[in-house]
Amino acid sequence: MLKAVILIGGPQKGTRFRPLSFEVPKPLFPVAGVPMVQHHIEACAKVPDMKEIILIGFYQPNEELNRFLASAQQEFKISIRYLQEFAALGTGGGIYHFRDQILSGGPSAFFLMNADVCSEFPLQDMLRFHQQLQGSHCGIILGTTANRKQSLNYGCIVENQKTNEVLHFVEKPSTFVSDIINCGVYLFTPEIFGHIGTVFQRNQEERLQDDPPCGRLMPEAIRLEKDIFTALAAQKQLYVYKTQHFWSQIKSAGSAIYASRLYLNRYHQTHPERLATNQEEEGPKIIGDVYIHPTANIDSTAVLGPNVSIGTGVTIGAGVRVRECIVLHGATLQDHCCVLNSIVGWESTIGKWARVEGTPSDPNPNDPYAKIDSETLFRDGGLTPSITILGCNVNIPSEVIIRNSIVLPHKDLNRSFKNQIIL
Repeated sequence: MLKAVILIGGPQKGTRFRPLSFEVPKPLFPVAGVPMVQHHIEACAKVPDMKEIILIGFYQPNEELNRFLASAQQEFKISIRYLQEFAALGTGGGIYHFRDQILSGGPSAFFLMNADVCSEFPLQDMLRFHQQLQGSHCGIILGTTANRKQSLNYGCIVENQKTNEVLHFVEKPSTFVSDIINCGVYLFTPEIFGHIGTVFQRNQEERLQDDPPCGRLMPEAIRLEKDIFTALAAQKQLYVYKTQHFWSQIKSAGSAIYASRLYLNRYHQTHPERLATNQEEEGPKIIGDVYIHPTANIDSTAVLGPNVSIGTGVTIGAGVRVRECIVLHGATLQDHCCVLNSIVGWESTIGKWARVEGTPSDPNPNDPYAKIDSETLFRDGGLTPSITILGCNVNIPSEVIIRNSIVLPHKDLNRSFKNQIIL
């Protein structure tokens, strides 16, 4: 029997996702038409003998989260629960705190996944690899290849190329270590808790010796990447399973549009029914991969795509052009407006003949191993050109241009803006 644990973080996290994370917990933000974390749950539900999926985070349980869990449980016919941490306990501290819940029923192994990654999640391949391994081991890390420069932004894995055993693990090294990086998806045996427990004991002893206690983290806060993996690699307890399929982090709003493109492309194999097609008579013109919620009302002269997701109750007028965008529920795009490389917030309105445009933050298309750069918000004294984000309830008047800007919620704009954060 197997279980899966998804780490969803909390309200202090996801700051790079603002202003979108003001309205909805980041794991519930829609990517390719469904909440970000639903892609993880779908992958887990396909694994044979999966008995339970546990979400761990430090969000207050809210109506939105409860509604999502209830509908996912019904759709996937599997037990899905949310366990709330009393504080941010890190990637290892959270699972250690709830170890009794994870181990109840006696699972032989469990998957652990970060909510802010997008991937094909080759969980069944990882499970087969785990079953083929001889001898004792504690866990398998899903790895992928990055280029030399970008590998420094991730956990780097040095492996034995014959056996895939992890020889060395370094989190965000200062110089090049390896081009194999940690994807934030793991398969652990219950023995992992013994190793986390050792670190917990050590943290507690160190804290007792600090007199008076200095600003050290509480002993429960344990990070797998920094506190556990390096020691496990030295003890020959870790293996890496390398995926050739797509993988990306979803740290910023710009990376959500890129993740949406990857998932929409994947729908050709997994959910062709989610992709819009060109209707002969009444539908809008569709170019490439587009998701349209059935409740959206779209004029037949609009042109959508590639990489567009249209949420519930969206209204799109005549002659509208939308490309590389996520349009969230209740938004209105009036006649002949043009929206490119942008996220349009809930209940926002874009006036007639207006243009809302951002700069894509895609990986280098000429480098097969390039990952998306987590750009800093400011560079050289100005806002880094990125996608345009409209928070919820933003009003863009007719015939203005909004370019490379972030507009906070509940704003009525009256002129054009470029490269600005509008507070």
